[in-house]
Amino acid sequence: MEAFESFISSINALVWGPPMLVMILGVGLFLSIGLKLMPVLKLRAGFRLMWKGRTGAESEGEIPPFQALMTALSATVGTGNIAGVATAVFLGGPGALFWMWLTALVGMATKYSEAVLAVRFREVDDRGAYVGGPMYYIRNGLGKKWAWLGVLFAIFAAVAAFGIGNTVQANSVADVLQTNFHLPHWATGLILMVLVGLVLIGGIKRIGQVASALVPFMAIAYVLVGLVVLAINANQIPSAIAMVFTHAFSPVAAEGGFAGAAVWAAIRFGVARGIFSNEAGLGSAPIAHAAAQTKNPINQGMVAMLGTFIDTIIVCSITGLVIISSGAWTSGETGAALTSLAFETGLPGFGNYVVAISLAIFAFTTIIGWSFYGERCIEFLFGVKAIVPYRIVWILAIPVGATINLGLIWLIADTLNAMMALPNLVALLLLSPVVFKLTREHFEKERSLGVNR
Repeated sequence: MEAFESFISSINALVWGPPMLVMILGVGLFLSIGLKLMPVLKLRAGFRLMWKGRTGAESEGEIPPFQALMTALSATVGTGNIAGVATAVFLGGPGALFWMWLTALVGMATKYSEAVLAVRFREVDDRGAYVGGPMYYIRNGLGKKWAWLGVLFAIFAAVAAFGIGNTVQANSVADVLQTNFHLPHWATGLILMVLVGLVLIGGIKRIGQVASALVPFMAIAYVLVGLVVLAINANQIPSAIAMVFTHAFSPVAAEGGFAGAAVWAAIRFGVARGIFSNEAGLGSAPIAHAAAQTKNPINQGMVAMLGTFIDTIIVCSITGLVIISSGAWTSGETGAALTSLAFETGLPGFGNYVVAISLAIFAFTTIIGWSFYGERCIEFLFGVKAIVPYRIVWILAIPVGATINLGLIWLIADTLNAMMALPNLVALLLLSPVVFKLTREHFEKERSLGVNR
């Protein structure tokens, strides 16, 4: 077993190493330039489309565009926003937050392109449901000779989902509830199993409804409490922001419980945790956006790109600035414990509970969001008959994840999560002319009609 774990560790170091990070950032930068920075320049228009898309006036699709975004965000806004940011700052110093921001800015173009292709090349399955994502735009956009690449993506995603989107999340919730509320791990597992089961019975429409109710509530509540803590630490914010920019390009010395970090550590952990948090380039979010009730791939792409902005530029920034401005980043704590300490420093007797409850809700929505991703991948591989068995196994895996040591499972899932990105990034590069053409034609048409967004 040790030899196997060592083997997986070596693969993990390779797939999450510099080549992968450079590739994800490089593809994002290439798409940003090809789109003439449209995702950043049209951010306000994206928010208008999101607000307009709450009802889903168009008939083609399963759920309104807003619910598609919330479903994608339910899987994206999770433990990475609390534990992931803290780990990046702990290992890479305050400068890691700058590289997370940079990852998000180029990642908006990646997420936009993924959603455009997902809607453009989606299919209708045997049940009449709209299905799409990297496996479909690889097969339908690149042709049958590339179908094997779509199969690889579906396999990696379906298996990785059980780790990154199920057992690891359940374990995180069980840990934080046991620490703060003394709830046994097995009890958390059973409660989660029942709640997730009740949501999954209704399929994507129920998932979309739950996500559109929970995600805005949890994100806004977390951000508001974070802003309160930042207001309390207001005199430290200028120096915190200065440290973010200074240490993005210069080493940070050891201080307190912080061991010190080179510039490369800030880049490496900032980019890696940024990608882990917003998932731009991994290919998961377009599976949700393919179900949107829309006939216009460009509009859904503009809604989709907001996911990266909300996840990283807003939610992760709040976490990072609270940690740095509170001074907790030098405490020697890491992960969720570091975030908890930072909030507790600003709001004694209350802050740690905010983090615990936020983490629990974030992880719950991640479980239901990733269940949909895994389900669509299994359907691609084996057809609609495999959906119900997959849901059953998914639900049963939750209490198992809540009660066992997940060291190896986490390692395997994290490795497969990175391997999902490879087929997706190849497809994005090869299909980028389609994205550029559709985008150009859309905005040329808008200009000819006198539409100003």
